[in-house]
Amino acid sequence: MSTLPQTEPSEPELLRPEDRVLSTLNADGSRRWLDPKPVEGFYRHRRKILAWVLIVIFMALPHIHVGGKQFFFINIAEGEFTIFGATFLRTDTVLLALAAITLGVTVFLVTALFGRVWCGWACPQTVYLEFLFRPLARLFDGKGRKGVRGAISHLPSGLRKLLRWGLMALICFHLANTFLAYFVGSRTVFEWSLQAPWHHPAGFAFVAFITVAMIFNFGFFREQLCFIACPYGRFQSVLLDKQSLIVGYDTKRGEPRANPAKRKRPRREKRGAPSNGHADIALPIVETESTATPDEQSFGDCVECNRCVAVCPTGIDIREGLQMECIHCARCIDACDEVMEKVGKDPGLIRYSSQSVLTGARPRFFRPRVVIYPLILAIVSSTLLFLSATHADADLRVVRAKGQPFYTLPTGEISNQIRLRITNRTNEPRSYTVESVAEGVRVESETTVENLGPGETDSARLLVIAEPSVLVGQGGSLRVPLLVRDDAGFAATRECKFLGPLNLTRALEIAEQAAANPPPSPDAPTSPEEDQP
Repeated sequence: MSTLPQTEPSEPELLRPEDRVLSTLNADGSRRWLDPKPVEGFYRHRRKILAWVLIVIFMALPHIHVGGKQFFFINIAEGEFTIFGATFLRTDTVLLALAAITLGVTVFLVTALFGRVWCGWACPQTVYLEFLFRPLARLFDGKGRKGVRGAISHLPSGLRKLLRWGLMALICFHLANTFLAYFVGSRTVFEWSLQAPWHHPAGFAFVAFITVAMIFNFGFFREQLCFIACPYGRFQSVLLDKQSLIVGYDTKRGEPRANPAKRKRPRREKRGAPSNGHADIALPIVETESTATPDEQSFGDCVECNRCVAVCPTGIDIREGLQMECIHCARCIDACDEVMEKVGKDPGLIRYSSQSVLTGARPRFFRPRVVIYPLILAIVSSTLLFLSATHADADLRVVRAKGQPFYTLPTGEISNQIRLRITNRTNEPRSYTVESVAEGVRVESETTVENLGPGETDSARLLVIAEPSVLVGQGGSLRVPLLVRDDAGFAATRECKFLGPLNLTRALEIAEQAAANPPPSPDAPTSPEEDQP
């Protein structure tokens, strides 16, 4: 009895996706490591200039001081944010909200007009990866033939890896210290660098964490950050429209694709083949070479060199259309233009354009989002500038103290305890005084606010005292204006709600008795009878 041969079950096709999931994933789910080829060209040259300008700005910005203050300082511990010289405090919730809205609407507008220009031209991830860490990796890859790279290629592989990772760690450590300077101040970071790490463990731990994170990101994670961690690419479906600027492939001009070898290959035709099914009357077969030119064969300009794929930092094929992974870096444009020049074709097969123009439609600049976004941006930004330019030298806030709403003094007067929170928004220490401008109301300070430093906040405990006659006909409450002054000429008025009894009959009787029988003065001489026991 024969048995059928045993065959191993094939991998179930249900586990394989129909389409490509990510450009950095192989069919079996393993990671596809990318090593984009270097390319030079019009856009690459300008991106390089902009990238190094941005790197210099990032390195120098925390070290710029104007008027004794850091020009760009995000002091989270103190709740003080200095953005290009303009200082915002944690109490400036309206200004901070307007600034966040301005930033968001600006991103929407720029994306609607210019696509993902931020990702490809100004994003720190792209700038540092493409113009610092990938050239560094290429320097130690051992494939150089001349110059410094050629000399390094003669070193042992282990030594090259050690030098590469050591230099990367040193750069990341410096970047981490610069990043810390934005939050604690450049002068503080310099002082900490002269001390042992255990003198400032929190700062050292922060720098160590950022350094390790940067090494992992730029050494291993790299373009995966744009696909997995950054949501911007997934938002482009709602941020872009058919008229937005994108990097696109002109299918009308490029298709059908064919490499040069296929274009020049002669086409042979067979003549004399039997067409009636009778072999005895077949004519001899003669092979003739076609005289058709490449233009007559209707080939597109794309020579199928895959140069655009080889230079792409995210590993996509731009000829497949707009994709989430495309960061609009224009490397494929430079690569394609270089090939077109070599084959004698016009550049621009891959170019900056829009989806509508690539399909043959006319460009349309004015559309709803391009009109609405600037209007919102103009309103919000003008409001932000107006409030920032007209804010007072101090933030004042009146808060009622805990306890009874009011007290009746032995003199018959009514008193309220309040707290006045003062935030100094100037660049120098100030001292503040408080007084009442209402008739029949005075202010006695239990504590004073003196030498309040720039950006600091303190509270003054005040006792607001009013004569009972002031509350007559007020229903037990009264708005009392308080005048706050500092020692430099600043003055502002804030109102506090003064509370008292609803029925003032008893209060007035106490006041009349106190007026008729005033308490003795502490300095008045006492009689001999009062001295006797």
